[in-house]
Amino acid sequence: MKAVVIQQYGGPEQLVLRELPAPEPAPGQVLIEVKAFGLNQAEVYFRQGLWGDVAPVSGIECVGVVQADPDGRFKPGQKVMALVGGMGRAFNGSYAEMTRVPAANVVAVDTALPWQALAALPESYATAWVCLFDNLALARGQTLLLRGATSALGQAALNLAAHAGVRVIATTRNPARVAGLQALGAAAVELEGADLGKRVRARHPEGVDAVLELVGNTTLIDSLAATRSRGRVCIAGFLGGGEPIEGFNPILHLPSGVHLSFFGSAFVLGSAQYPLSAIPFQQIIERAADGLYKAEPAAVFGLDQLPEAHRLLESGLANGKIVVRV
Repeated sequence: MKAVVIQQYGGPEQLVLRELPAPEPAPGQVLIEVKAFGLNQAEVYFRQGLWGDVAPVSGIECVGVVQADPDGRFKPGQKVMALVGGMGRAFNGSYAEMTRVPAANVVAVDTALPWQALAALPESYATAWVCLFDNLALARGQTLLLRGATSALGQAALNLAAHAGVRVIATTRNPARVAGLQALGAAAVELEGADLGKRVRARHPEGVDAVLELVGNTTLIDSLAATRSRGRVCIAGFLGGGEPIEGFNPILHLPSGVHLSFFGSAFVLGSAQYPLSAIPFQQIIERAADGLYKAEPAAVFGLDQLPEAHRLLESGLANGKIVVRV
């Protein structure tokens, strides 16, 4: 089978197309013919070697067709999504024509969506769903500050939150992205800057109900200051870099009563604590198919174009989910 391997840790040029033996599924695993997959920032860290030694074949999600399931949970030819659970990190992932995945990390789906459209959904929407409705416990009528809204995860969260009746204040660094965020359902759009928290507080003196922090450590303290008493902040991305917060002191920087949490999808989705059955994938797919969620991929590449796709991902200019069609 064709697969893209990390020949050594480094830049996008280290992603090389090779011929590898097709994997054989063991009990508890599902063999999937990969039709398409989305790209994720975690895979950049894998390629760079920033998260330690990882599998040669990257990729933490895919959509495709079941080839074999020794346990009989899934039928050959069945359409499925597969995501995380060690994909691309502990074992070879989706940058290939075939992959084998633990059954707990596979979800059967029923849809006529094109493969590239379906591939834009699994990881981004699963992560957004858990962040919004578990960690942040958002409810209709509440106000969410969404930092990093033009990223693939940010756009998924904006789609989900706006459709659920949440008032979303979306942020972006680029004024040209304002209209696009409004089209996705943002009630207001703010440009990122050092005074963002103060601007939000000026419009919401008691603070916002929740913050989904995707910019990361560089803006977390500001996000905490914008949150109301007994509000919630969830950090789930590091678009601004992953360096530790210099001088962070919970006594000084964590407002009394504010709930701060982290969600790392690549490590827990599909586990007993975060089973995929808790996420309404079929509903998400149907809403995307009906146009209720504007979830089309921002760019589509071929398997042999993965270095180019990674360059676009790292540039921050994709304005949405990058998908690879196998």
